Amino acid sequence: MKKDITLSNIFSPLVTAFRKYNLTMFIVVLVGGLATAVILLNSALQKASDTTGYTPTTNSSTSFDQVTMNRVNQLHTSSEAAATYTPPAGRINPFSE
Repeated sequence: MKKDITLSNIFSPLVTAFRKYNLTMFIVVLVGGLATAVILLNSALQKASDTTGYTPTTNSSTSFDQVTMNRVNQLHTSSEAAATYTPPAGRINPFSE
């Protein structure tokens, strides 16, 4: 006698396997999706930071304001001693002992 072929007979092994391994398949799909997202994000960041063939649109002879240049030149380096600050008269310095 021939075995009856029905849709439920065809998919019953798949349903049984899914019931048995559903958590494992979920974790595999989740990790695969996250790995794909990381790889796509990494490639997008690498393409965005690639500067080959880029020509700037600004003029190469950029000039700065002389007042700004004087203020930058007055800054001290970290190896120099910082200037001592004295608060205005009538005010108490909360950081002094």
